[in-house]
Amino acid sequence: MIRNEREIRHELVLQAAYRMMTAARTAPKGKGVDIIEMAVVTGEDIHKLSTEMIQLSAETGMKFLLRDADNILCAEAVLIIGTMQKVQGLNCAHCGFPTCNEKPELVPCAINSVDLGIAIGSACSMAADLRVDSRVMFSAGMAAQRLGMLGECKCVMAIPVSSSSKNPFFDRKPKEH
Repeated sequence: MIRNEREIRHELVLQAAYRMMTAARTAPKGKGVDIIEMAVVTGEDIHKLSTEMIQLSAETGMKFLLRDADNILCAEAVLIIGTMQKVQGLNCAHCGFPTCNEKPELVPCAINSVDLGIAIGSACSMAADLRVDSRVMFSAGMAAQRLGMLGECKCVMAIPVSSSSKNPFFDRKPKEH
């Protein structure tokens, strides 16, 4: 049997995205509490993300969302990673408030955000190890959060993944709608 890379590229990118999820899952978590949620978005759901990003741009006036909305259509998969909000009870004041009890509910626990960043770093490291194209996008993450793709997660980031001769997620031109 002969399997041409062009014929199995999508399968290979999906395998890479799944391995990126494993890397994120096994990343260290504050106090050993795992509040990270993840999913891989493909096919029509990538188009839903793109459409939501266009809507976000119309609402906010942030033009870069149009560029990113077009850009994620080059992805064969989009890994979305988010964090549930759970106060860690360290009273570390890293959120800007002296104690966890004084922190307003809408202010995220800094440890949750740090955990998300470490998980994203681990996922991107795996992407680099596997030599797939990727880029962290908070824009696509905002759209995924608004669409409820990760349930109750309050902070969601996205990593589009592709396999091409040139990474489509860099050297991008601004897009006007």
